[in-house]
Amino acid sequence: MNDMTQINHHLTDELLMGYAAGSLPEAFNLVVATHISLCDECRAQLGAYEAVGGAMLEEAGLNAGTAELAVELDAVLAAIDAGPTEPPAAKPTPGVFPSALQDYVGGDLEAVKWRGVGMGVKQAILKTSKSASVRLLRIPAGAAMPDHGHHGTELTLVLQGAFKDENDRFARGDIEIATEADHHTPIADVGPDCICLAATDAPLKFRGLLPKLAQRFARI
Repeated sequence: MNDMTQINHHLTDELLMGYAAGSLPEAFNLVVATHISLCDECRAQLGAYEAVGGAMLEEAGLNAGTAELAVELDAVLAAIDAGPTEPPAAKPTPGVFPSALQDYVGGDLEAVKWRGVGMGVKQAILKTSKSASVRLLRIPAGAAMPDHGHHGTELTLVLQGAFKDENDRFARGDIEIATEADHHTPIADVGPDCICLAATDAPLKFRGLLPKLAQRFARI
């Protein structure tokens, strides 16, 4: 599959800095790495943040004072604000999944061991550390995920197809970042099944009785 995709929804600076610093849960790292492999803009921005970290570590190694470190950080952040440099080209990966995700799945889409969770929706939970969970979701065109809120943060990256909710439309490469302030009902758009990679650091918050009953079974 050609990864030259128009991406309209990107990672936040906080997520990129956390990824660069190695402070994100493994599940979030997987979503960020997969998005970066599809998104030139975020990949370039990540490179800038990694440069910031390298500069600060170098300065710290020289026992520079707090004031000097602040000046160094301000200078690099100013360069970031001026615009991302040309990012290194991502290695094209045949298929739906970028290489970062294929390493976890053990292959592309055909390697996924799906499990039905109701209403035609299927999921496959990937093994990561316990601080957050990550799963692949396969949602048939026109199907809706249950109306839900969040006890924490949810990152949802679209790998195939698209979905809409009360906020916007998200297609391949787009990432939706939902927090405790958000409540939505994602609906898969017309066309191929919507396949997403979704990570959460806390259980979802359902209103309906049936989704609540299914929550323990589906581990969401």
